[in-house]
Amino acid sequence: MILAIDTCLGASSVAILDGERVLATRSEPMTRGHQERIGMLAREVAAEAGVKFPDLARIAVTVGPGSFTGLRVGLAFAKGLATALAIPCVGVNTLEALAASVPGGGFIAAVLDARMSQVYLQIFDGGVALMAPDALDLGSAAARLAELHGGQAVTLVGSGAPLLAQTFPSATVLTPVSPDPVAVARLAAARPAPSHSPRPLYLRAPYATLPATQSAT
Repeated sequence: MILAIDTCLGASSVAILDGERVLATRSEPMTRGHQERIGMLAREVAAEAGVKFPDLARIAVTVGPGSFTGLRVGLAFAKGLATALAIPCVGVNTLEALAASVPGGGFIAAVLDARMSQVYLQIFDGGVALMAPDALDLGSAAARLAELHGGQAVTLVGSGAPLLAQTFPSATVLTPVSPDPVAVARLAAARPAPSHSPRPLYLRAPYATLPATQSAT
């Protein structure tokens, strides 16, 4: 039994699976307010599934890239619940979760708009990652996509998908507000129990800097 949680992007999402069977799932679009909603949403989905938290064997959570505040809310809730239940907590990166949310698989580029003319990018073929997640300017991202493309049909998924659509005009462009929590659960279920708690995945250093120290006069 696995509980999946995602608060990294534009929704609070929860799913509970028993093996391959989806017991309950819900996703509520929101750009803020994840902290107030995620705990209640998890309880509501558990009640709908007829599951009590002590029945769970594992918790899955997206770790980014995504909203700084959102991803930390999901991580804190997932790790706190896993610690209380003494069960593993497995991190899943948002880009792989988006790619795994696309029906049918194939050649998929998960792309998030990182602002400032950059995107977060990871490319998959048949569910296999062809590159590590990375923060790239639009030109570099388009070049990486063209380099790894093997001639097959292309799916671009994520908020940044339209920014790369001109590279492959025939591509299928999908812009879900968040990954499917069922996909998050299935990715986490297939992994061995981790040796440590999941950590946030930051692909770009913060732009805020501390003020320079001034010499005493």
